[in-house]
Amino acid sequence: MQIGMVGLGRMGGNMTRRLMKAGHRCTVYARSAESRQSLTKDGAIEADSLADMVRKLADRPRAIWLMLPAGSVTDETVESLGELLESGDIVIDGGNSFYKDDIRRARKLAVKNIRYVDCGTSGGVWGIERGYCMMIGGPKEAVDLLDPIFAALAPGHGDIARTPGRDKGDPRAERGYIHAGPSGAGHFVKMVHNGIEYGLMQAYAEGFDILRNKDSKDLPEGERFVLNLPDIAEVWRRGSVISSWLLDLGAAALARDSQLADFSGYVQDSGEGRWTVEAAIEESVPATLLTTALYARFRSRQAHTFGEKMLSAMRFGFGGHIEGAESIDPSLAPNDAAPQQASG
Repeated sequence: MQIGMVGLGRMGGNMTRRLMKAGHRCTVYARSAESRQSLTKDGAIEADSLADMVRKLADRPRAIWLMLPAGSVTDETVESLGELLESGDIVIDGGNSFYKDDIRRARKLAVKNIRYVDCGTSGGVWGIERGYCMMIGGPKEAVDLLDPIFAALAPGHGDIARTPGRDKGDPRAERGYIHAGPSGAGHFVKMVHNGIEYGLMQAYAEGFDILRNKDSKDLPEGERFVLNLPDIAEVWRRGSVISSWLLDLGAAALARDSQLADFSGYVQDSGEGRWTVEAAIEESVPATLLTTALYARFRSRQAHTFGEKMLSAMRFGFGGHIEGAESIDPSLAPNDAAPQQASG
């Protein structure tokens, strides 16, 4: 299948490479000529503008996938494509857009019968190898048409055991992607996914902070322990009910440096956590843990605990996120922490 890819950063570039490896033909555009040319060496067709990309997409209907920052950049690109594309063409936003923006964009493009698909994409810097978990919103006929693209990007069944009772369920979920509902539904599900991620990370961070401070001088001398955090993280990875990919990443960071000296403890939030809390307020759903986890990130920008260094280390591990107040050597990315299962 032929597809256009706009935005060739950490995820966009790797997604393009995964698609080409599966035999799909990719036409690529980014403002950076260097980014475009690095992919043409791998077999992509370079476009020097959005208009050039539309001209070079010979298959009909055209499909163009955006991997751009949420907000004005994506809005402007969707607006430009709305002027360039024709009836029946498809725009896919695979970034982290706010779901209400998706609903608005879909309605505007529908006037020209251009179909809009939103795809919440999880996988970070590991996606090129392990695949991307995708939560998709949009009209059924467009999602079905794009199925070869989603199937190529998804992790597949991997070695994860089947869930009992799913014999009659949608088989796509077991392969790592779902059609969640109409436009906006994909990014809404991904938004809540990221809100949950905040809570999981905060739980690990606070737990390791408690472990590390067990030798505090504020405790009676006979109750102090000097605990081996790398060993604790490692043993929890193996057979524990709290094992997870996030713990894998934390264990890898601790194995390199048990003090996490390369991490300042400054922890950014990318937006989805805030939107999840806002959705909970709109729905009158109590989201105590997720709200607290968001506020903990705000607090991390004022003073830094070991727990916040742990949060920062996990965030760097799965997404390569360089927090605002630190300078981390990219070579520290945990190449040994890739999960053994094709989980989302």
